[in-house]
Amino acid sequence: MHASSNELLLPERADLDRHGAGLVLIVDDVPDNLSLLHDALDESGYTVLVATSGEAALQRAGQALPDIVLLDAVMPGMDGFEVARRLKSRPDTAHIPIVFMTGLTETEHVVAAFQAGGVDYVTKPIRPREVLARIAVHMQGARAARQARNALDAFGHATMAIHIGSGRAVWQTPLARKLLQAYFGAAEEGPVPEQLLQWVQAQSALAAQGLEPKPLALVREARQLVLNLQERTSDEDWLIVMREVSDTAVVEAMMQAFRLTLREAEVLYWVVKGKTNRDIGDILGSSPATVKKHLEHVYEKLGVETRTAAANLAMGKIGRLA
Repeated sequence: MHASSNELLLPERADLDRHGAGLVLIVDDVPDNLSLLHDALDESGYTVLVATSGEAALQRAGQALPDIVLLDAVMPGMDGFEVARRLKSRPDTAHIPIVFMTGLTETEHVVAAFQAGGVDYVTKPIRPREVLARIAVHMQGARAARQARNALDAFGHATMAIHIGSGRAVWQTPLARKLLQAYFGAAEEGPVPEQLLQWVQAQSALAAQGLEPKPLALVREARQLVLNLQERTSDEDWLIVMREVSDTAVVEAMMQAFRLTLREAEVLYWVVKGKTNRDIGDILGSSPATVKKHLEHVYEKLGVETRTAAANLAMGKIGRLA
């Protein structure tokens, strides 16, 4: 194996030989290290990709989505710590386990490796048998986690894992990403929304005390997103399950029962839920004065004079609001 093969264009992931033990990306700027690891991994049945710089590593990881990355910590230009941070910040590569290779054994460098997103590290000079053993352990765990994520994706579940320390999503299903964008305006890359992170931190603290975590509910028109802290997947990773609840059917039922317009029914719906005019205005994108005007029309059509009377009549007529 020669370092120059690193410069060849990679085939699409589907074209790679996936019948071996897995796909490994080795990132090192020293040809001798690449050759030693490539040969050992190849003989053990792994499909191997190489990169000699941080920029090339990011490109290859994004294109091929390896099962694991062996990453040199110290390289010219972009070092391994920065490569790891960038891989962990991208939804498509955040789940890939990273094993650092370093001659730096000082405590601060070891800590930096884990803070950057590494799951393990091996020291140089490289001992191939040790590297193979570490890879086998981490790849087995990663494969089980990937199968679980694929199952969640297939069944349309909205699930994600958040790393509290970095404030980033370790992984998320497509539906979870869609809901985050809809309710938080979250970008596909970058840290999770501050409100969500603060909630996770608070609930993890409750869980640490043996107390029951509380759900987070976000309202968007006649729909709401309910998030629950499910379980800890590692020391700082928490699994979050999202569920979108729609009360559109209830709003439509109130329109039919009381001959209300859609907006009037929405206002009445949130009155029943105990919201103030200002709250309802924020939810529906209207001013409190506009909400008050709609509510006056609702009172007239229901034949009542107060919020309480309107809410009681609606709850009695539409039992599902209870």
